Amino acid sequence: MTKSVFTDQYQTFLSMLVKERKKANLTQVQLASTLKKPQSFISKYEKGERRLDVIEFLDIARAIGFDETLFISKLK
Repeated sequence: MTKSVFTDQYQTFLSMLVKERKKANLTQVQLASTLKKPQSFISKYEKGERRLDVIEFLDIARAIGFDETLFISKLK
């Protein structure tokens, strides 16, 4: 079984996260500040170097301001 971080679906997930961040007019630095994380945290997950867990995803969704349920429903 392939690790999910290497699947096309996970790459789509990351692309969607980047799109949501940019749609909210947030830089990586601004989002990181809101999450109280270093900017490298944002950079690493956006590039696929770091895998997000579900709690981190929910925190990111809330910080950016998008509906996480709707987001996931688009991931089919």
